[in-house]
Amino acid sequence: MQHISNRVQSLAQSATLAMSQKSAELKAQGYDMINLSVGEPDFDTPAHIKAAACRAIDENYSRYTPVPGYMSLRQAIAKKLKDENGVDFAPEQIIVSGGAKQSLCNIILATINPGDEVVIPVPAWVSYVEMVKLAEGKSVLVPASIEQDFKVTPDQLRAAITDRTRMVLICSPSNPTGSVYTRDELQALVDVLKDYPQVLVLSDEIYEHINFTGSFTSLASFPEIADRVAVVNGVSKAYAMTGWRIGFCAAPLWLAKACSKLQSQYTSGSSSIAQKAAEAAYLGPQECVEEMRQAFERRRDLIVSLAKQVPGWKVNNPQGAFYLFPEVSSYFGKTLGGKEIRDAGDLCMYLLEEAHVATVAGDAFCMPGYIRLSYAASDDTIRQAMARITEALSK
Repeated sequence: MQHISNRVQSLAQSATLAMSQKSAELKAQGYDMINLSVGEPDFDTPAHIKAAACRAIDENYSRYTPVPGYMSLRQAIAKKLKDENGVDFAPEQIIVSGGAKQSLCNIILATINPGDEVVIPVPAWVSYVEMVKLAEGKSVLVPASIEQDFKVTPDQLRAAITDRTRMVLICSPSNPTGSVYTRDELQALVDVLKDYPQVLVLSDEIYEHINFTGSFTSLASFPEIADRVAVVNGVSKAYAMTGWRIGFCAAPLWLAKACSKLQSQYTSGSSSIAQKAAEAAYLGPQECVEEMRQAFERRRDLIVSLAKQVPGWKVNNPQGAFYLFPEVSSYFGKTLGGKEIRDAGDLCMYLLEEAHVATVAGDAFCMPGYIRLSYAASDDTIRQAMARITEALSK
């Protein structure tokens, strides 16, 4: 007998993971694949972080961890938030989880009831809408196209908020666009949010350090809304630690307690070894973060220059993360060998099969007509990928 819950049946497969898997399958068949679909730094975890993990093993950090995380790690995170972001969170307000993805899901499940509305600017990361669906909430999508640099305006935000709005979710720097809200742009959104005290603000700041603007502003730093901002961050992107699975939320105490209560029943505390590695990441030397940031900025410049040469693509200049999100609808309706490209999904499949380059359709990010390319790859790989894409599209 097979009986799958309606909850799981309603969920979409993660498009980024699905495309990455298809690329891996073709590679296993002998094809020379270039995978630009996965949101993962291609660098190795810095040596001093790996050494801390080895020490933790030698020192027998091998038992169950506290549900909200080791106090020493939460203290390190609180110090990071104070020193880098100018925000005050006590260690008791910080919950460490198995990645920022779990932290986001914890907050949504802990606060959203059936029918509650969550305002999400789009394009948006693939899992936001699905997490709201898990909580039986309703996603209210606010579109921002390439013409506005993928950033919503205060008027758009105000128009989206209703009596049912429980949460507004902001991601800056953004996945999938790389757009970064300036302090003034965030202030303009805060000026709207301060009029709605019933609305929780969820700030996804996982790409904080992959930022080419020279500054970063956390939404938690605005006093008008500070008492109802939940920050989510982690070590995956800044320290090239995706597989270590450590993220955190910093939130009002009532919400932190709720997230801890939820986590206690379905995963408990995260990995002991990974937590000690994360502690070393936050407390140790930070030169590695800047070195990787500079590499990503150089790659950004490279892929933007090459993408602007692709006929029919509209390209902006992303200010953070490691994604390019070109508008590609000029290819819709074109055919090759009797196959029609009807949408971004068809175009991504064409590029996968013809150019052997994996990308992700914008539909997965609630924005049809676009595709996402990750430039978390070497300069040579980026050049080769864009050459293949340009050649395939010329057909």
